[in-house]
Formats: sequence, structure tokens, C-alpha cells
Amino acid sequence: MRVAHFDCFSGISGDMVLGALLDAGVDPAPVRAALDSLGLPIRLEAEKVKRCGFAATKATVEAADQEDYRFLPDVEAILARGALTPKQRELATTIFRKVAVAESVAHGMPLERVHFHEVGALDSIADIVGAAVGLDLLDVERFTSSPVPTGTGTVKCAHGIMPVPTPGTAELLKGVPLATSIIKGELTTPTGAAILTAVAGEFTAAPAMTIERIGHGAGTKDFFEQPNILRLWVGTAVQRAEGRGQKTEGESDTVIVLETNLDDCPAEVVGYCFELLLSAGALDVFTVPIQMKKNRPGVLLSVIAEAEKATELEAILFRETGTFGVRRTTARRAKLRREATTVETPWGPVRAKRGWREGFEVVTPEYEDCARVAREHGVPLRDVYVAVRVATTRAVREG
Repeated sequence: MRVAHFDCFSGISGDMVLGALLDAGVDPAPVRAALDSLGLPIRLEAEKVKRCGFAATKATVEAADQEDYRFLPDVEAILARGALTPKQRELATTIFRKVAVAESVAHGMPLERVHFHEVGALDSIADIVGAAVGLDLLDVERFTSSPVPTGTGTVKCAHGIMPVPTPGTAELLKGVPLATSIIKGELTTPTGAAILTAVAGEFTAAPAMTIERIGHGAGTKDFFEQPNILRLWVGTAVQRAEGRGQKTEGESDTVIVLETNLDDCPAEVVGYCFELLLSAGALDVFTVPIQMKKNRPGVLLSVIAEAEKATELEAILFRETGTFGVRRTTARRAKLRREATTVETPWGPVRAKRGWREGFEVVTPEYEDCARVAREHGVPLRDVYVAVRVATTRAVREG
């Protein structure tokens, strides 16, 4: 599996991501072409620089200052007219929506009324779109990241002087492990936090991978204490154990858990929301009966999702249920190693899933296949289940 890892020892910003991508070998021509297609007065420049003596690529977007701020529909209209692939447009939209949701929470206003200040500026739009295109061109299947330092002290923004991290950045980094820093100033920007949390599926200091390329993206400032650089490692994931019959320590990953309490939502709406969430890529959706304020019965609606899907699924919860708040937490998930298999039964082939971990093994027949066989042959469903498990166990022992 092709993987990439963000080593954010000096934080992360949009221009650092873009610089690291170009330094890692992403062709700047299609990135520039995508930015040109937006019809904005922007131009991308890349140059080799040094930070504390270390070489890196500095990506700079030349754009005129603009006094007007933009709302989310304005930004989405810009993305719609650009010559982006569906995957690139979806990623750029996800990043902007993450910022919008964070600002909505930070300022206590509806999503549609959120206006972008710094992130709606031309250079930030270029950073996000350029990063979305570059991340797609990197052609990796999974992204991880180190814990993220935010910096210390204060920073001047559109709303005045604020402590680091700013409220929007802090909201974007909910559930993300943070790292300490001695640097006075803002190391992680809202743009950088949004890009990172849109793609990173796990936060770990040292991923199991074979590094093939390293990209260095330079920040604007040159600190005395440390190189202001974002490192991007690109390579191949290392599998600790392979094959059947071998003891393995299983797998683990980091998932996002979205939760909301509902006491005024019809059951039909909850059921419809289930379908939308699963169709949009949720790993699991479930409800639990709860008792809410004023002794009203309600349900706790929970969604388990990969990090890159969380913002899209959160938007579905807000839109479909009318909830006033969605809680987001990060959970570490231990998983069985697994494989799909097809086994022969007295009634024909049936699909199943086999999972194993440190000698422990479980076989789960695929319900739809089993139900089809039971209907076609007029046999009890439980008999089909037993036949699938027996056939799978036999195949494993013989294999």
C-alpha cells in the first residue's frame, strides 16, 4: 500500500503542505493549471530556500489583497468552475467545509452565515486547492501524521489578538494529539489544520513504512530555535506479518465518532439519515435509547467514520436531523486482520469474511448471500450459516 506521513515537528500550514508536495516530486504544471482555471488573479511560485541551514521548497502564492470576505457558497462556486477532477474538487470542498464547521462552532452561528476571513483570501484559496490537487497527484492510499504542535503566545487575526491556537484552529484539532513547542507564535494555521484532518487517518510518531521520497515544505518565518519545515514522507506500508496460519498482532487505526442526542426527530427521519450516512461512507451507524431533559425519551445517534469522511457525515447529521450540536471524538480501534473468501456449500458458492488475530479466528458469513441461498433452496438460514462456517474452517486448515 502506498502511504504518506506528515512529520509536523514545526507545525503545518497551507503553503508548507504545498511546498512539501512539490519538493516530494509532484509536478507543479498541473497544480498551476488547476489554479489558473479558477479565474482568480493568483500565481504560484516555488523556490528552493533554507531554514536553519536545511534545504526546502517555499511555495508562494502571489495575489492581490482583498477587503471583501467570502461565504462558503462563494468558495464552492469558485471550486465548481475550476478544471478539477471530481476527487480533487471533493477534497478541496471537504477542507473548506471543515473550516466552515469549525468557525460555525467557534462563533456560535449557523453554517450558512459563516464568512471566511483569512481562509477566504485569494492566497488561502490557492493553498487549499493546490494542496488538494497535489495530494491527489501524490497517488497514495493512506495518510498519517505526527502529533501537531500549535505554537505558543498570541497572534493577530481578523478578530483581534488571540491566543495560540486560535479558536478555529483548536476546533479543527479536536481529537488530534498535540505536541509541545517552545516557539512563540502560530505554528499551525487553520488552513494547515483543515488540510491535515481532512486526509490523515492516523496520528503516530513513527509509522510502519519504507520511505522512498521525502519532501520538505518551508514556512514563511525562519526560526532561530528550529527549522521551520514540514516533512512529507512518501513510501510503502510495512506489513508485520503475512499469510494464513501466522500469529499476528492484528491491525489498528484511528476513527472519528460523531454523536448527537435527538428527542424531536421522527423515526422515519432517523431511518432515512441512517441510509444517507452509510451511503456517504460511514463505517457504522447505530442508535441507543436515552432519557433526555424534561423526562423526554430520545435516541443517541452515533456514527463511526474515517477522519477524511467526518466533516461530510457531520453535515448530513446537521441537515437531516435538525440537531443543534454534534460531538466529535477520536477513538483508537483494534481490528482483526481480515480477508474476503468464497466457499462451496451443498447449495453452491457463498461469500464470507474471515478474521484472525494472534491465533484467534472468526468466520462471518455474508448475510445477503446466505439469505439468497436459503430462499432459493428452501432451507433454514441457520443451516446455511453452519455450512459456511464449516467449509471456511476446512479451507483454512487445508490451506
